[in-house]
Amino acid sequence: MTSNTFSPGPTPDSVKAADGSIHTVPTGWTLLPPGDAGLTRRVKAAGEFWSVQEKKGRRTFSKGIWAPAETITRIQADLAAERATPAYAKKQAAAAARREQEQSTYVDDFLSAVLSYLDFHPTHEQIAHQMAQAITAHATPVGSGTVARTKRIPLEQRAESAVIAWMRHQTTAYDEMVIPRVKGKRREVRRMLARRSKELLNEYRSPSTPPTDCPLHRALAEWEADGLK
Repeated sequence: MTSNTFSPGPTPDSVKAADGSIHTVPTGWTLLPPGDAGLTRRVKAAGEFWSVQEKKGRRTFSKGIWAPAETITRIQADLAAERATPAYAKKQAAAAARREQEQSTYVDDFLSAVLSYLDFHPTHEQIAHQMAQAITAHATPVGSGTVARTKRIPLEQRAESAVIAWMRHQTTAYDEMVIPRVKGKRREVRRMLARRSKELLNEYRSPSTPPTDCPLHRALAEWEADGLK
């Protein structure tokens, strides 16, 4: 954490520093909750502030920023007036259209990457497209938090990870498994299921016909049925 970044303190008007020390929020300050990125950026740029973050597992969540109440009130009023102008509305509409186009392009690119990873034999082309559509629909929505939304790894790797994750939940008993709370055990189970999933995928990379009770067939049938509801 940086010098002005803290975790929640033991009381509503306190914060905890990285060294464990407790600090009382200065008089006249108020907490600006997260949710309005534009407002938060301007308050931070206006002067002194304290950022509050809370770590849960591997993820860190913003709890807002403390800053002088007068500063927050003034910037809120300025921003509200700016957002009420036709120019701002036009700018927001253009930005929304751009994001929608970018999302549409990404969905198409991701679908192609999934199909490329599946690499099913032409005999199973229909199943490949059904599976790619199901995985893409699940993985690509903005805010879904899936591996498909990360930019830290190449698209091809995202596609592979998304396929294996989807199969883990849809074609194995992973969600019903009682996994001992032992360090590394869940990771071990996931690796084992990933091997099984890859073995199943290999069956569709040849012209042979998988058994009628294939879990992939069942998963896709359920997905199609849900789509018709």
